[in-house]
This record gives sequence, C-alpha cells and structure tokens, in this order.
Amino acid sequence: MSDERPVRLHCFAHAGAGVSAFYGWGPRLGPGVETVPHLLPGRERRRSEPRLTRPADLLADQLPRFTGEGGEAPYILYGHSLGALVAYSVTRALHEAGLPGPALVVVGACPPPDELSALADQCRAGDEELLRLLGEANALPMRARPGDIWHQAVLPVLRDDLVLAHELRTAAREPSPASPLAVPVLAVAGADDPLAQPGAMAQWRAWTTGPFAVRTVPGDHFFLRGHELPRLVGRAARVVRRLAPQPAGVR
Repeated sequence: MSDERPVRLHCFAHAGAGVSAFYGWGPRLGPGVETVPHLLPGRERRRSEPRLTRPADLLADQLPRFTGEGGEAPYILYGHSLGALVAYSVTRALHEAGLPGPALVVVGACPPPDELSALADQCRAGDEELLRLLGEANALPMRARPGDIWHQAVLPVLRDDLVLAHELRTAAREPSPASPLAVPVLAVAGADDPLAQPGAMAQWRAWTTGPFAVRTVPGDHFFLRGHELPRLVGRAARVVRRLAPQPAGVR
C-alpha cells in the first residue's frame, strides 16, 4: 500500500464540536489512511461564519469539497452523532447529483433518521430542559456552571447543531428522486452510549441496499475519543483499498 494513494477518511464531528477529536487519529488508524476533518461554520477557525441550521445550506457548504474525489483511490466518510447525519446527507446528495460517492459510510453514535433521537427531537426545548437532557447523556463538562464560558460559547453552537440534526433527519425521510442508496454502511455503537444503543444503530440497515455491518466499541456517547474506533475504521479502510477496482493498466 505504500506505493498507492492513501484512502482519504473524511470526518464530521458531533454537535457543538470542532474537529480536534480527530487530530490524534493518524497513528491509531494505521497505514494507508489519511484523515480529512471537515469543520462546519461557527467554530474554531470558522467562528466568524454564520452557523448552519438548514440542510440546503449545509450541502452548499460541503458538496464542493468532494468535487475532486471519486478518482483512482476510494474514499470513506465517518460521522459521529450529528456528523453521521451529515455524512449520510452528503452521500445521498452526491448520489442524487450523479457524482462519485464514498466507498463506505461509517456512522457512529447516532440513531437513523426514522428512530427517536433524545436530543435532536428536543432541539427547541428551553435551556433548563436541554441541559437536563445533556446531563443525563453525560454530555455536559463536569465543571460547567450557568453563565460560564461553556454556556456562553458552546451551548449556542450546540443548540443550532441540534436544530440542524433535526432538519437533516426530517429531510432524510423525504423520498429521493434517485435510486436507493447502495453504499456500504458500517454502524458503530458505544457500549455505554445512552443516546444511540447498539439496537438502534442496527436500524441503519434499512438506509442502504448495500452491504451493512454494526459493531460495538467500548465507551459512552463520545467513544470517538478512545482508541478502538479509529482502529476499527482503519481496518475497514484497508479492506476498502484492497477491494477497490484497479485503474486500467495497473496489475
């Protein structure tokens, strides 16, 4: 694989987050995989840009980034929680546009669009109720206090991201003008994730006609911070590379 172009792994993070969770993935993925984190507007270096809450605006922001993909080397999408909905929506939009799509979509920590979502379904709840739900999901920083920097800087981003998640779930349930998606899907659950348990993650099977697998890794809703997920995705990437059709003239 050293003489081949690496498999590009496009990564989308969970609600309220930037892309820092993916910075340490390189060594854990193993050889032949290159991470491409996708930062949404309204955070980190894109902090000054308006946050996105509508699927059309999200796709306008993200689809141009895939114009050069689909060449000799296959690519993969990984999305965590909100990011899983982003990855699925991007894949569906590429398919509907007749553009080359990913060789594999990996969705983590997110029930499929037709399942209940404890947070996205409550995206317009009051602050008190939303904070209660976040606390039950172990999604609040341990030392966060009302009025502190987390509430001022992160909570507004998180709320808008949950609105986006709700809208993406709604849009995904609309009939597609194209043929059904046949992309392979790998669904990953955290063993102790209260928001997307393994049984719920298995329901992604209905969202593709292609190969499907579900795996469970150690951890709660934020299992992307551990070691097992990138190792799993790295192994999947090398399988994708091995099974990819060889360009003409290559033996």
